[in-house]
Amino acid sequence: MSYIALTYLDLALAAVLVVINGILSLALRLNLEKQLTIATVRMVAQLLLVGLVLKTLFALVSPLWTTLVAAVMVGFAAREVMARQHRRLSGFWAYGLGGASILVASTIVMIFALTTQIAAEPWYHPRYALPLLGMVLGNTMTGISLGLDTLTSNLVRDRAAVEARLMLGADRRTAMQTTVRGALRTGMMPTINAMSATGLVALPGMMTGQILAGADPVEAVKYQILVMCLIAGGTSLGTVGAVLAGAARLTDGRHRLRLDRLRQPES
Repeated sequence: MSYIALTYLDLALAAVLVVINGILSLALRLNLEKQLTIATVRMVAQLLLVGLVLKTLFALVSPLWTTLVAAVMVGFAAREVMARQHRRLSGFWAYGLGGASILVASTIVMIFALTTQIAAEPWYHPRYALPLLGMVLGNTMTGISLGLDTLTSNLVRDRAAVEARLMLGADRRTAMQTTVRGALRTGMMPTINAMSATGLVALPGMMTGQILAGADPVEAVKYQILVMCLIAGGTSLGTVGAVLAGAARLTDGRHRLRLDRLRQPES
């Protein structure tokens, strides 16, 4: 298997495209050049750091270090879920609910993949575990954040309708059924759209990278199918768990809507 090695000059030439974006921002007065510069510098620094960390981890092959890095990744993903909420749950729930959903979903999916389809030796080898975890986490994080944000926003908007159902004798599950279903659909839709467009409209990054590295296209397709199935499983498990737990948190045992458990949105 042969591949084309990239030099730093090649990367510098690719960065010219980002510079052009900045010039367009200045010319059109979009005021995005500063954000674009910061985002580019962060991307390069973060990826270079990740490359050095992964190189060290690949040499160590330690379950302890693999677990620690995975825990850091899950922690940052949970923080991103919290940061993307317009109306957050109060207290530790704002961080803990999303974090717990991500942790459970990603753990189930990763153990399933690493001990069956991938069958790595050892199963915790960071060369396999961490890249797969990163792809699953990114999509699961998006699904959970969209689901929770839709749930809380729609409950505030439809408060009168939900409370009317409760006063007419409906239990909290029945009263919130429409809202919960809408939140679940919103959380899962990006993954469904991505699966529908994969291959026909877009070639995913993992598959493209393998092909550019010299892998057989059919083998690259097999891995991409596996990854998309893992992403779909992690996203659905995480979104369902987070939305149902959020709905339970925003009601109580007396079947009352508890929007007082939401923080006021930041201006």
